[in-house]
Amino acid sequence: MAEFSHLGADGEVRMVDVSEKQETARTATAEAFVTLRPEVRRKLFAGELPKGDALASVRLAAIMAAKKTPELVPLCHPLPLTGITVSVEEVGPGARIVASVSTTARTGVEMEAMTAVSVGALALYDMVKGVDKGVEIGPIRLLEKSGGRSGTWRREPD
Repeated sequence: MAEFSHLGADGEVRMVDVSEKQETARTATAEAFVTLRPEVRRKLFAGELPKGDALASVRLAAIMAAKKTPELVPLCHPLPLTGITVSVEEVGPGARIVASVSTTARTGVEMEAMTAVSVGALALYDMVKGVDKGVEIGPIRLLEKSGGRSGTWRREPD
């Protein structure tokens, strides 16, 4: 089994020391799906929800979440994020939220991208819960990452 980098020799949890790593350009892209009733999906993308512009709220929540990731995920390093893009697109059963995050740093931004789409999905739930209590969130997953020693990784298409 591979060594767990967040465990010390004594088995105690620790934050990984990345000070010896090279700063490189790094990116990560993640997605989250939100399943909605067809009528709610139509209203969402037509801008007709009672709470207002849900799509703008989702994008802003996702951006804010990416910036707050080290406050939410205990062993995540604070990173100087250089870019965050978020899109919300209509898909068959609801919505797909995609976030891409970039930095130049000693560690990657996978957690920032995953946090962005997770909180974006929660924000969408909050915007529609008054008209659709049966909303489902998931899957949430990393699509790709680049940079650093491990290079580029891409999820295989379904």
